[in-house]
Amino acid sequence: MKTVQKSAKLANVLYDIRGPIMDAAKQMEEEGQKIIKLNLGNLAVFGFDAPEEIQQDMIRNLPSSAGYSDSKGIFAARKAVMHETQKQGIKGVTLDDVYLGNGASELIAMATNALLDDGDELLLPAPDYPLWTAVTSLSGGTPVHYLCDEANGWMPSLDDIKAKITPRTKGIVVINPNNPTGVLYSDALLKSIVALAREHGLVILADEVYDKVLYDGVKHTAIASLSDDVLTLTFNSLSKSYRSCGYRAGWLVVSGDKKSASDYIEGLNMLSNMKLCANVPGQWAIQTALGGYQSINDLVGDGGRLRRQRDLAYELITAIPGVSCVKPQAALYMFPKLDPKVYPIQDDRQFFLELLKETKVMLVQGTGFNWATPDHFRIVFLPHEEDLREAINRIAKFLESYRKRVSQ
Repeated sequence: MKTVQKSAKLANVLYDIRGPIMDAAKQMEEEGQKIIKLNLGNLAVFGFDAPEEIQQDMIRNLPSSAGYSDSKGIFAARKAVMHETQKQGIKGVTLDDVYLGNGASELIAMATNALLDDGDELLLPAPDYPLWTAVTSLSGGTPVHYLCDEANGWMPSLDDIKAKITPRTKGIVVINPNNPTGVLYSDALLKSIVALAREHGLVILADEVYDKVLYDGVKHTAIASLSDDVLTLTFNSLSKSYRSCGYRAGWLVVSGDKKSASDYIEGLNMLSNMKLCANVPGQWAIQTALGGYQSINDLVGDGGRLRRQRDLAYELITAIPGVSCVKPQAALYMFPKLDPKVYPIQDDRQFFLELLKETKVMLVQGTGFNWATPDHFRIVFLPHEEDLREAINRIAKFLESYRKRVSQ
């Protein structure tokens, strides 16, 4: 019988956030073991509920949500996104420049498919959110990773970006606030990236999903607000700031030099029409979320649950010998470093698989975020403080036993 094999297009696709370690965790759960999952920013399972106002609006509009909407999305939601861009200082955004999708992920895939020909290059951060590398490969493009410098607070290296721009480079992805490092980029850095994009005719693809999950009073600047002549695609969603991952409600905003991008925008419209529309009940949540009470501020401010858990996770992780970490200013994660002299790990996926089996704590290894060396991991600080303390204590004990093994 002829075997059916997966497409060669999947050869460079990696999504270890839900990869082999998660498969092993599922198997363990089926055997009756309880796993602490620190692999995914899935807020609902840790008791972060979507605001009740959003739930009520979706319920109220459910009877009228059975039909297709406009392929770009319902008017009220797109209007709300347009008003949000005005608050952010992004110039010239009209209703036609807003596309709604089933989460930002779907729109990221749509935008890269419309942009890239076979062999075109897209500049991506290292470490990255692996979806970006995956969809670049699936779109026929070549992901080219620029270095984010841990010694400089995980800021992108402008010298490395410049060195990696070629005639085939079509665009640059900027993930700010950053996943997996949790850092927020300075305005000076963002302006330098805009200047490079202007100089080389690059499209900026801005992933700003965590723009409201900010700690210590820091402020986020939308990169699209820093120019009106560089084509910028901004992606956002309800998933994180509004604790609504499962509603799959996201948006893409096109701004900057739209005139010279008319052919590309026609491609976006074609792909948008092909998907018919995003799920309509989720679309109804957008206007209420953006215009209503911003309860995320209570969670990230002084004494807020996310702020407390970030502080606790940072304190406990950095107390482990041989582990260092840049303190996150935003998002839901940190990306600690394991000193290679203390932890001479060869295969970090295997290492964290062993950690899972021994501690029942699930993490994602650094190479799962396209980081080149096996010396980092991402940790989610969403569990309640007691559970977070328990999980990190288990990690610390595992690392202690590993240190003893390698020192013998």
